[in-house]
Amino acid sequence: MDSGDFQLAPGARRIVVAMSGGVDSSVVAALAARSGAEVIGVTLQLYDHGEATKRAGACCAGRDIRDARAVCDKLGIAHYVFDHESSFRANVVDRFADEYLAGRTPIPCVQCNMGPKFTDLLALARDLGADCLATGHYVRRVEGAQGAELHRAADPARDQSYFLFGTTRAQLDFLRFPLGGMPKPRVRELAAELALLVADKPDSQDICFVPDGDYAALVKKLRPEAEVGGDIVDLAGRKLGEHRGLVHYTVGQRRGLEIGGSAEPLYVVRLDPDSRQVVVGPRAALAVSAARLEGMNVLGPLDGALTAKVRSMAKPVPARMVGERLVFDAPEYGVAPGQAAVLYDGDRVLGGGWIAETEAALVAA
Repeated sequence: MDSGDFQLAPGARRIVVAMSGGVDSSVVAALAARSGAEVIGVTLQLYDHGEATKRAGACCAGRDIRDARAVCDKLGIAHYVFDHESSFRANVVDRFADEYLAGRTPIPCVQCNMGPKFTDLLALARDLGADCLATGHYVRRVEGAQGAELHRAADPARDQSYFLFGTTRAQLDFLRFPLGGMPKPRVRELAAELALLVADKPDSQDICFVPDGDYAALVKKLRPEAEVGGDIVDLAGRKLGEHRGLVHYTVGQRRGLEIGGSAEPLYVVRLDPDSRQVVVGPRAALAVSAARLEGMNVLGPLDGALTAKVRSMAKPVPARMVGERLVFDAPEYGVAPGQAAVLYDGDRVLGGGWIAETEAALVAA
């Protein structure tokens, strides 16, 4: 296996690899070990170890910690596990629940990347005397005229740049993403060539700390008040039905409203946590002309034409920044407060921020 084509750190004497126990980070550890540097695998235990072992497929479950250690043993590198459960609970899990209570749609994976996975891991890597931290994320780090840039992965089906918009310039200087230029099948081939036990391990699904993907159940467990119901109303405030709690709804949702009598399909247009109302309307009412962003992270110039991605599965659309407002060239649909808006120039990530509020567009029904 030739690691010369991968984005490792030339001349690095010590590399720390963030290891989740999956195939991606295991291959990164192997690439790092082949570079000739001293390599240390680090795994963060982010929630209760005993509870984690009850769920297969969770990225930080007990089995995954054992798999990471087994890979490190095979590669002949050190492996450390650090308990960051309290930090993860406060910065990711509790915030996840609070965002739903506030009528927003959270993205815990971004919060995890901005907190435990990068901030905490980078600090650990530096404490261990590393020259860089390598991860299994599918993004590319490109050296530009003004320093390191963040770019989409070569494989669009695996690109994770939306979830990494909060990566700072200083973090990019220290980070390496060896898999950013590779398709996932090639990563599995490398794992098989190396006889790594995780070569055929399934990718993790859903949010790692949510059992069975039942987000509402977790939120209700952490915040019992999430079960308080309210009214479903139309744009004029007329009551159409009742709901079981805002946690069950998000902007753009059509299914699960359980109301009838409308001549056209109705969608969730907004959530009002003060009145506990779910406001619904026709698809035209979802059209947004602009969104105010907060918590911006800037990685490149935002003063020209760009594209914006407002959901992880959405296609980037033409837009521009006017102050703290993201203005769309054409009405955009399903823009939900709490989600991220990530800004691009071609494949380069220019930065992004959190959608705080939206401005309705005038679109004929």
